[in-house]
Amino acid sequence: MIKPYRRFTSFRALLVLLLALSPASAWADSCPEDCSEPPPARSPVNIYDQTTSDHLSPATIGALPRVYVPNRSSNSVSVIDPATLKEVDRFPVGRKPQHVVPSWDLSTLWVANNASGTSKGSVTPIDPKTARPGHEIPVDDPYNMYFMPDGSSAVVVDEAFQRLDLRDPQTMALKSTIPTPTCPGINHADFSADNAYAIFTCEYGDGGLLKVDLKNQKVLGHLALSKMGMPQDIRLSPDGKVFYVADMMNDGVFLIDGDSFSEIGFIATGIGTHGFVVSRDGTKLYVSNRGSHKMEQGRAKGPGSVTVIDFASRLVVAQWPIPGGGSPDMGNVSADGRQLWLSGRFDSEVYMIDTTSGAVTKIRVGVEPHGLTVWPQPGRYSQGHTGNMR
Repeated sequence: MIKPYRRFTSFRALLVLLLALSPASAWADSCPEDCSEPPPARSPVNIYDQTTSDHLSPATIGALPRVYVPNRSSNSVSVIDPATLKEVDRFPVGRKPQHVVPSWDLSTLWVANNASGTSKGSVTPIDPKTARPGHEIPVDDPYNMYFMPDGSSAVVVDEAFQRLDLRDPQTMALKSTIPTPTCPGINHADFSADNAYAIFTCEYGDGGLLKVDLKNQKVLGHLALSKMGMPQDIRLSPDGKVFYVADMMNDGVFLIDGDSFSEIGFIATGIGTHGFVVSRDGTKLYVSNRGSHKMEQGRAKGPGSVTVIDFASRLVVAQWPIPGGGSPDMGNVSADGRQLWLSGRFDSEVYMIDTTSGAVTKIRVGVEPHGLTVWPQPGRYSQGHTGNMR
């Protein structure tokens, strides 16, 4: 029985006793000597809190500020100086380069040459300190590439053979394979906030998504979307709750609860919704609308645009058309967040978009530019693609 208040020497002593008797105050068992204040509330999850402009890794010291553009139908990579907005180099790589992928340890940029329709796939390393390529390494159909969260393996997205190949992240020697027969055209991916699973998009067939436990090399399930389409890029919201999925046929973005693996919403954006880039402050999602439903040979100067979605409200807050038409595809933002860079897939050009005004500058490159990256990027490590950083 609690004795009357007058028997306590201070209000603090009473407060401590009441907190100790309260189920909601189990913290008192391990609180510091001064228990007059409860511990601070746990900070909400923000998976992009290490990718802001003040978080450049020491591993990127000495990297030249450059934009690397894989020209799919020219079998080359264009190198752009973002300060002058000029192409300063162009070098040959393997067949059909699709994406330029920063390595997990941020020391190498890998050009994924998937050699569409042949067995001549390869990856080409680029040294970001010299902006020059090294020797190609043969790799089966590297359409895209990601990395295990601990950096132990590269995850090569083998689109043509419907599988994921786990490879040594330096030598690219094959370690193991995860068959994905229910995901035709396996394509892009993103990881859950706790890295327990990844969700991949299935571009062909009836479309849909594949949930994979990469650590245990196990497919967890397949999700058919409410509208048959052509899912492309995928990114996780800052709070780790919702995966955004671009669908090129449905002209918008599906919202997916990753844990329950269920569809929870849809946001209309523009024609040919294709790629995602997260703003440098982690509050907005830039959505590239390619202006066409065609995967290849779309017309130049189409109605391409960029839609800006606010993560907190899940609402469209801006729409930036490409002046004179265009076909914005994949890309990234500059380290300071002021420039959004996107390839112009059907226009042999790239777009530098001012993220404050939406003003567009066009720069000529090779034929059919695809998954460009901007380097260096802030972050502790790269998950792959064109610089999905954590």
